[in-house]
Amino acid sequence: MRKGFTLIELIVVIIIVGILAAIGVSQYVKAVEKGRAAEARQVLGQLRTAEASYNLEYGSYTANMVNLSVGAPTVADPNFYFTYACNVAGLCTATRDITAGSKPPVGPSAYVIQLNTATGVWTNASGY
Repeated sequence: MRKGFTLIELIVVIIIVGILAAIGVSQYVKAVEKGRAAEARQVLGQLRTAEASYNLEYGSYTANMVNLSVGAPTVADPNFYFTYACNVAGLCTATRDITAGSKPPVGPSAYVIQLNTATGVWTNASGY
């Protein structure tokens, strides 16, 4: 009698390892994208504070990001995963940057996280 594994046994083990690896990679991708979305929440929080201060001083919100003095990119920047914009109603938006010059996205190709600075309500942020 020979000792060792049959070809069928080895194939079954390889298939099981492949399935476990696929599950692990998908969970890793989700965790990485949640971490990237943390950037958007942090910068949007800074924008909320800046918009509130601007509103107290001038009596309205501003769409001009320069007035807010927050280091949030309005165009593609390889150091950020999102681009940011605010409107005169106090709604600030972080949009996932999917341009070729930025860091490549992992997971969704595009999504938007919004913060209404007047009410402090987050929208379109489920899962992130």
